[in-house]
Amino acid sequence: MLNNQQNPFQIKNKDRVRQLIRSKVSLAPMAGITDFVLREQVRKYAPEALLTTEMISSEYLAQVRESVITNITEAEHPVSFQISGHKPHLMNAAARLLSEKADMIDINMGCPVNKVVKGQDGAALMRNPELAAELVRAVKDGTYKPVSVKFRLGYTADEMNYVEFGQQMQEAGADFITIHGRTRSQFYAGQADWAKIKVLKDNVDIPVFANGDITTVEDAIKCLELSGADGVAVGRATMGDPTLIGRIAHYLKTGEIIAPPSLSEKVSMLKTHLDEEIRLRGELVGIKFVRKFYPFYISGIKNAAKFRSVIVIEENYDKIISLLDELVKSQA
Repeated sequence: MLNNQQNPFQIKNKDRVRQLIRSKVSLAPMAGITDFVLREQVRKYAPEALLTTEMISSEYLAQVRESVITNITEAEHPVSFQISGHKPHLMNAAARLLSEKADMIDINMGCPVNKVVKGQDGAALMRNPELAAELVRAVKDGTYKPVSVKFRLGYTADEMNYVEFGQQMQEAGADFITIHGRTRSQFYAGQADWAKIKVLKDNVDIPVFANGDITTVEDAIKCLELSGADGVAVGRATMGDPTLIGRIAHYLKTGEIIAPPSLSEKVSMLKTHLDEEIRLRGELVGIKFVRKFYPFYISGIKNAAKFRSVIVIEENYDKIISLLDELVKSQA
């Protein structure tokens, strides 16, 4: 069992958290999205932001006993590893395994996906705060790194227990909170309620980052005004604009708003993204993996749906590059 005497950094975790969140913007974890390639893309434009990995199942780690951190590079730090599960001993083991390279361990208590919730993981934990608190204690016992939790406003509109839940997680030892401004039942529908987050911020003593619907610098400004949060966590919007986190961070430091990238610049980023996924996964798998990113990179352009319907089924690399070049020319 780890204790504070064996791991003196636990005593100093508040200072460590401040060092890790020296940027007021972080990359929110997204299953099947925030892989090494996307994190690397975001890091180019946001040198100080806290990055977060894809959700890693503690059950999976227990079965394979393989390292999942081989793609972490020095340039990625600071980086948080997000883990999921509902068995304290497995969460403890996952924290021990991942602490070698992680700057922070994040516990997923907000994923709304059915298969995750049915397994008692993710947002299901908001209906079982006693177990959630036990998981925090188990992870704290397994690592000397700061521990954070990510959750939602509640399970349903009638179960908005996020303030009490956040307080319980803090009491259990959580050092940092990221909260998505929707309930589990909303999934990603409707509008994230940033104003409600202020109630949580006013009732805990640890840093709180607000998450949900932050797609522009202006969104981030409004979110921080309404939520009173210490920062914002940006997720889906980075799928088509790796510069966004860096641009938000730049504004919060300087007051200057940098214009979003042009279509030509975004297509260039997409090509790099595609090349790096192919390098990581192989050509066919990499091409198929990147399909989920196309709608985000080309959103807002004329005839986007028509173009997307063509490129999303294309498996030939050279043809994809040719299609992207034709897209840029057609929008000139």
